[in-house]
Amino acid sequence: MIEQADHINSIPAYKPGRSSVEGWDGPVYKLSSNENPYPPLPTIVDAAARAAAHMQRYPNMAAPEFRAALAARLGVTDDEIVLGGGSVESAAQIVRAFAGYGDEVIFAWRSFEAYPLLVKSVQATAVDVPLTSTEHHDLPAMLAAITPRTKVIFVCTPNNPTGTVVDHEELREFIRQVPSNVLVVVDEAYTHFVNDTKAARGLDIYREFENVCVLHTFSKAYGLAGLRLGYTIAREDVRAGIVKTAMPFAVSDVATAAGVAALEVESQLQERVDLLVSERDRVEAELALMGWNVPPSQANFFWIAAGDETDKVQEHLLGHGIIARPFSGSGIRVSIGMPEANDAVLAALRTYRENL
Repeated sequence: MIEQADHINSIPAYKPGRSSVEGWDGPVYKLSSNENPYPPLPTIVDAAARAAAHMQRYPNMAAPEFRAALAARLGVTDDEIVLGGGSVESAAQIVRAFAGYGDEVIFAWRSFEAYPLLVKSVQATAVDVPLTSTEHHDLPAMLAAITPRTKVIFVCTPNNPTGTVVDHEELREFIRQVPSNVLVVVDEAYTHFVNDTKAARGLDIYREFENVCVLHTFSKAYGLAGLRLGYTIAREDVRAGIVKTAMPFAVSDVATAAGVAALEVESQLQERVDLLVSERDRVEAELALMGWNVPPSQANFFWIAAGDETDKVQEHLLGHGIIARPFSGSGIRVSIGMPEANDAVLAALRTYRENL
């Protein structure tokens, strides 16, 4: 028998959101993966198809057209952008580049599930700092967790899975107190869904502090989850490390062609984002009236802080054809879908309350 390395053997495998409901013959609503429910716009599909006609060739790792278009959109230089296969791969690049055996990586918990897996995969120590009672990052506690072994701090805002954001001024004050040799990663996978004017603005933070980089993705607002396209915005000293750990040819020409096309129709995509935000706010307001504990979300999902009831609520949702993402003992993350899907969620959660 071939045995795994000891440090790998102790890591649980990442579990994606389920996609089917056994024993249910009605409509199924997959709301477990925070996907954009709208299909890609025709111009994006056409651009991807044209690039796919050359799939026998390796992709251009530099992706000059895409990086130039993205840099112009963000107000940075091409050299500040490092591509990855989704922002999770970008996060992995950072961990591989800046943390190793005996080092520590700090993040809030509960936060993005991949963080502890990535950290443990390089034999570093994952330091998870509990969220506050309102499901927000506890920045003072995260500061207190810093030691001479700390190399990286992840700040996920909006936070996955709770949807809560970090206040901009509070994040600035936090970073002022972080040692300059510790890299602060502002993970903004859901930034396009934010309408809170006090929420942290990653790019502004990046421009102010030299030990900051920012993660973005095309999986959520841009609706390109299946193509795996994300990126890090970083200065040269950070970029130099990341490019060494990036998987060669991990980002396809199909993905970057679709990315260029998506940037060209960003106003149309924003209309869809606005609809999802409107639905999010509608659903949260109705759930609050039902008495559910739902912290204000700034993402394309919401969090039900169900605690010990989590498993029961999950089974109830499955019994109504709704696939959400449960975290046993903590709560359930539910993606915002099309209105009919959101109505089904509301109806199911209403009957759960009525049957208590």
